[in-house]
Amino acid sequence: MKRLHFIFPLIFLSCCISISAQPAQKLVNVVISQNHPDWKYSIGEEVTFSVMVLKDQTPIKNVTVNYEIGPECFPNIVKKGINLKDGTIVLKGSMKEPGFLRCKVTAQYDGHIYEGLSTAAIDPEKIKPVVKEPSDFDAFWKNALAEAEKVPLDARMQLLPEKCTSTLDYYEISFQNDAAGSRIFGILVKPRKEGRFPAVLYVPGAGIRPYNGSSLGDDVIVLEIGIHGIPVTMRQEIYNDLWNGALKEYFKINMNDKDNFYYKRVYIGCVRAIDFLASLPETDDQIIGVSGGSQGGALSIVTAALNPKVKFLAALYPALCDNTGYLKGRAGGWPHYYRSAKPKSGEVETLQYFDVVNFAKRVKVTGWYSWGYNDLTCPPTTSFAAYNVISAPKEFHPYPESGHWNFPEQREAWIEWLATKCKGK
Repeated sequence: MKRLHFIFPLIFLSCCISISAQPAQKLVNVVISQNHPDWKYSIGEEVTFSVMVLKDQTPIKNVTVNYEIGPECFPNIVKKGINLKDGTIVLKGSMKEPGFLRCKVTAQYDGHIYEGLSTAAIDPEKIKPVVKEPSDFDAFWKNALAEAEKVPLDARMQLLPEKCTSTLDYYEISFQNDAAGSRIFGILVKPRKEGRFPAVLYVPGAGIRPYNGSSLGDDVIVLEIGIHGIPVTMRQEIYNDLWNGALKEYFKINMNDKDNFYYKRVYIGCVRAIDFLASLPETDDQIIGVSGGSQGGALSIVTAALNPKVKFLAALYPALCDNTGYLKGRAGGWPHYYRSAKPKSGEVETLQYFDVVNFAKRVKVTGWYSWGYNDLTCPPTTSFAAYNVISAPKEFHPYPESGHWNFPEQREAWIEWLATKCKGK
């Protein structure tokens, strides 16, 4: 177990770097506390936000602030140019329906702007999704996967000797995805010793980048994949060029065509990645899991819903949940398709086939879930919209103050849960 404690953080360190690092300390801090220590309230209950603007842990006198209060992404109280004589102010608000009430305060000091957030959970377990479910949702995905299964995996593995250790072998791998010649690439790490081992698929957060491979210890097989059908060992400059060129805003490519939407091959690729892991003679096919954060949190839920070989999942702040929320006057999931744009013909209907909410309903395996209430990238309203429809065994671990990042203690809890599942418990 000590070895697991030492090696496990590598996967999660790479995850956090690819998603968002924990914020650095600031000279001036806008601290907002709530009158409920767990940040949870009932519908209609008044929330008290106590605001302090601090420098050197001391309130700044005569500081100017702007503030807004209201449902996340839809503030209904906005005030500007408020002078705080003693550096403090008490603000209040409430909501008439389940969701998240956010208080945002920005302070101006010495030519700089400093911001603080505090987001109260209003009966979050009662949040219901707004996305609709297509009547042929199951048939669509059954047919898509059946077509993909006709394509041989044609798995290829190339040892990366410069990465190997005395106990672990590293391979650059690829396998065919949804069509001949369409491949998924990744880094496979597996024990050098003989035996059968648990396996975990690590699915990535948003973006385009190389991967180094991740270890979960000497007794676990780990596959870390990219989703874009390109090798994962090239120079970062190449990925930057793709991000600004052919794959710019890839999450919008063909989003009005369910048969050719970018995420169709991505979702199928994650399913095929589990098939690849299960095909390895060293894999204990009774202990296969999937994990990731943000886009990876979404892909974890989707993969578990679509591939019965998955036995457990761990997801942090999942993206792509309740995507059309903005069209109903509340927050929508990353990538915020309709926060500042109106849908074009066919888009809303297409997104229904790819919304994580509709996959969450179909998850049948135990899961570990975690996010914060101050997340601006994957709004907690959307994460709960998906979480609340999961009927399988689940556990939620809130870290209210966190945004689109995680605390070291949160990562440790994530690690420990996966370690336990990899031991078959």
